[in-house]
Amino acid sequence: MPAYRFEASTDAGRIERGVIDADSPRLARALLRERGLAPLDVVPIAQQEGPARLGSRLRSAELTLVTRQLASLLSARLPLEQALGAVIEQAERPAVRERFSAVRGEVVAGQSFAQALARYPKDFPEVYRALVAAGEQSGDLSVVMERLADYVEARSALAQRIGLAFTYPAIVTLVAILVIVALLTYVVPQVVGVFAQTRQQLPMLTVGLIALSDFVRSWGWLLLGALALAGLALRFSLRSPSLRLAWHRQLLSAPLFGRLIRGVNTARFASTLGILAASGVPLIRSLQAGSQTLSNDAMRVNVEDAIERVREGVALSRALAAGGHFPPLMIHMIASGEATGELAEMLQRTAATLSSETERRALALTGILEPALILVMGAVVLVIVLAVLQPIIEINQLVR
Repeated sequence: MPAYRFEASTDAGRIERGVIDADSPRLARALLRERGLAPLDVVPIAQQEGPARLGSRLRSAELTLVTRQLASLLSARLPLEQALGAVIEQAERPAVRERFSAVRGEVVAGQSFAQALARYPKDFPEVYRALVAAGEQSGDLSVVMERLADYVEARSALAQRIGLAFTYPAIVTLVAILVIVALLTYVVPQVVGVFAQTRQQLPMLTVGLIALSDFVRSWGWLLLGALALAGLALRFSLRSPSLRLAWHRQLLSAPLFGRLIRGVNTARFASTLGILAASGVPLIRSLQAGSQTLSNDAMRVNVEDAIERVREGVALSRALAAGGHFPPLMIHMIASGEATGELAEMLQRTAATLSSETERRALALTGILEPALILVMGAVVLVIVLAVLQPIIEINQLVR
């Protein structure tokens, strides 16, 4: 049954908006009149979906909440249609209500839940749809939705913890840059202008500071524009698959951030593969869905090559090890799981271990960055202060 977004007026003249299920727009208007509403606009939700609708994409937190709600409702033995209806009623943002109203309409029309979700790939990634399809095939959709809710929550929590760990260093860096620019463009010219009247020979440090201040004041905007253009050029160049692949390979070999990037992607991949394997999804499809969770192209190519090797009969551990981009811990754990028949459990253990290790590494890295940034900022300010004080000290000595 299709879903329609409506706008109607009450007898008191108040405007109400919402979603209604009906076989046709005419029936939707009739149902609204039965409620005592005067329909003003009734539009099929499916016509409003797509790239042109800005701000309608589901947020990660919203997807996590809805998945947990569906898992709880299905565990209570509610039919899928009623569970989706309850989720629609609980949703706060109109975009969430409209999205799940459209999904519910497809389900009522006879489509499977996974097929209905497949119409919105930007909101429901492949791993999400694969797990839902596996749950429908096995008849344990409520159990699979519980696992899926745990997976979505864990993935969001890891990303948030790492993001928060780097928030403070980013703020310190931004404040340091703003303070230094303010000193060079406003404070230094005001103080140094006094020295021009004395006609004394200034120290080299002061001369260099004056030159730097003049450069920032005269060419600062041009320099900022050049940096912005360089950033845009880098962004456009990374649209080339070959250049993007080469760049991502370089990132993996970076001294400090390389292991962090590898750890985040590996933990995400292992968690995805583990939950798909535990839900009965075929290995090839699990690998294809897991590759979509990787943000690094070099690691994604590694997985795509492993898929071809697995199709040829090669063990998964050997297929993934051939690319050389995944850590040995995961390779050995997968080999152990293949030997004992507990691949899903080993992958989940790997994901938990790598998530904890990656979080510790991120905290350690930020622990080094924070004092380092403060020391660099202090050193720069100290140089500026010395450059300003040296002429004043020389003037005092001459007066004596």
